[in-house]
Amino acid sequence: MTKALISTILIITFIISNNTHAVALTVNDILKEQQPPPGVVFEIVSGQSKLLDKLLPSLNNDIKRLRKRFPDLSIAIVTHGLEQFALTSKNSQNSKIAHNLVKQLVKEDEIKVHVCETFASWQGISAEDFPDYVNVSPAGPAQINDYLELDYELITLP
Repeated sequence: MTKALISTILIITFIISNNTHAVALTVNDILKEQQPPPGVVFEIVSGQSKLLDKLLPSLNNDIKRLRKRFPDLSIAIVTHGLEQFALTSKNSQNSKIAHNLVKQLVKEDEIKVHVCETFASWQGISAEDFPDYVNVSPAGPAQINDYLELDYELITLP
């Protein structure tokens, strides 16, 4: 075997063996647990600009189910694809459903909602273009990794 192939195999093996979140989880999987995890982070990434208006109502219902079973469960949402731009202040009228639900989730349900500043900057959008109730993280994937370091369970959507 070549040195490059051996290195690649070792890197892949290391990644797989150290990834405790390799299994895709669902809300139902978490609801079956006897004890709550330290938290849950929902990752949303897509190429669909209107996705949040469609996805957030069902996600809100899933969050209610999780909180009914585990009332003190910490929950975060990280959106870092094209869908995140529905949450800019400029789009508050075009994406009323998403904005209203995010406001409710943040203010009433104490959910942290993050968007990705790096991807936004690539599209000419700055942190200031998002309303105060949206947390602009330097990088969406890094924000998710921060939650995983806290042993949050990852649920990837859609």
